[in-house]
Amino acid sequence: MDRLHLVTGLVLVLSGLLHLLVFAVDGGPWDGPVSWRKPVTFGLSFGVTLITVAWVTSYLRMGHRLRSGLLTVFAADCVVEVGGITLQAWRRVPSHLNMETPFDTAVSMTLAVGGGVLVVLLTLFAVQSFRNRPTGPAGMPLAVRSGFAVLLVALASGAAMIARGVVLTRTGHQEAAYHSTAALKPLHGVSLHAVLVLPALAWLLSRTSWSEQVRHRIVAVGVGCYAAAVAAAGVWAVLTY
Repeated sequence: MDRLHLVTGLVLVLSGLLHLLVFAVDGGPWDGPVSWRKPVTFGLSFGVTLITVAWVTSYLRMGHRLRSGLLTVFAADCVVEVGGITLQAWRRVPSHLNMETPFDTAVSMTLAVGGGVLVVLLTLFAVQSFRNRPTGPAGMPLAVRSGFAVLLVALASGAAMIARGVVLTRTGHQEAAYHSTAALKPLHGVSLHAVLVLPALAWLLSRTSWSEQVRHRIVAVGVGCYAAAVAAAGVWAVLTY
């Protein structure tokens, strides 16, 4: 794994943990558009995701320069996203869908564009995983491909949350926009980290003495269980949307 991306991911994780300490000291609500929850959860999530993608893409059959370039852009985008969210948390204003002032609009639009960049980069990695069979121990190709496939669900649900929120904001329903994403958050959260959990399972199994056939079957069962969890979150989203 490239050291730069690992260090950047760890810094983002540390940022999330530090803001958890800020929350413990400062207090305030955990939920809502203005809370310390956002720099905590986004710092941890983006940091873990960056470290995960840097590791998992090492199994993809693609040129080193191309992979390194895409990862560098991805890392920079993660920093911008967490930085914007953290800035707005300290200013005590919403980070997403906030069009109250020109500055808030600029931050909100930057985060939205950054989200679009994330979608493009992660989709490119996902396509690459299906174009050429990933390398790695037994079950890893299936885990990597399944992880990226489920990640596309997370990207789609994230895009849907932003799109719905922007529409509500533009039509004068600012408060409704802040609460419109609640139904999709479980689906987004569950599907976001399949790209870590499934390859990690394959890697852990490679440390055992079990046969390749057994390890592949266990990974397949893991994929099925994760797919069921994503489906359940999807059903819940549909019923509560």
